[in-house]
Amino acid sequence: MEKPKIVVVGSSNTDMVIKLERLPGPGETIIGGDFIMAAGGKGANQAVAAARLGGEVTFVAKVGTDMFGKQAIQNFQIEEINTNFIIEDDFSPSGVALIFVDRKGENSIAVASGANSKLSEQDVAAAKQKIESAQVMLLQLETPLETVRYAARLASETCTKVILNPAPARELDDSLLRLVTIITPNETEAELLTGVKVEDEKSGKQAAEVLRTKGIANVVITMGSKGSFLVTEDQSLLIPTKKVKAADTTAAGDAFNGALAYALAKNESIENAVRFANLVGAFSATKMGAQPSMPSFDELRQFTEI
Repeated sequence: MEKPKIVVVGSSNTDMVIKLERLPGPGETIIGGDFIMAAGGKGANQAVAAARLGGEVTFVAKVGTDMFGKQAIQNFQIEEINTNFIIEDDFSPSGVALIFVDRKGENSIAVASGANSKLSEQDVAAAKQKIESAQVMLLQLETPLETVRYAARLASETCTKVILNPAPARELDDSLLRLVTIITPNETEAELLTGVKVEDEKSGKQAAEVLRTKGIANVVITMGSKGSFLVTEDQSLLIPTKKVKAADTTAAGDAFNGALAYALAKNESIENAVRFANLVGAFSATKMGAQPSMPSFDELRQFTEI
């Protein structure tokens, strides 16, 4: 059976994670944390999530020629991700994220973008044939906005579905949003984009309808342990997720988006795709680290039986 084809355009980082009893305040030093270094970056996390589930994934990204960049490419190849369109930049370091995680699994993150900030329209254009043959393109906002807009336009011209995960949160113009098939903000990102504070189903629907007036047909607002709120032309419903004890929520959203792209590339209905993505996101939250927390199908089956 032919694998569903997905192109991910986005960032690759090395995550340096310290797990603490609580997050430090301004000017505060907390001693006694556990340190983990793991592969990360929103684009890379989402690419790995889709690949582990069985997708044929092409990743378009830029890394440095340092040890972090070389290790990242090696890791993608182990995951059977197409790395032909990952550019090694001689003049910029690979991206790095410093992450604090508290005992409840909540996190605080700072990112040095490095080579991610140099990903260009020309870099994306090199992958045009892969984009044309893909069912889904997945985008985030850790690379230049002009590059994200160009990638969305290129995909929309070839009828490839465009999923935009608008993270990290920032204001976006309608010219980009009109190119998007599905947008997947969390509550904070939805509020920034719409001015509506998302706290429940009623406010979630209000925010989603604002986004739909901007030309996006399908809106999925991820709401953590509450699940995901889906609004399309035909339906509006809160889709619950599996209740778990969170160890690290750092990449749960990335797991969700990678799984959503995979399911939609397999021609699942958007409702079924969101239900599946909820489950993958919940699994990710039970594990430490970003890419290490992305499940295979076998792990997901065991998780559903718990």
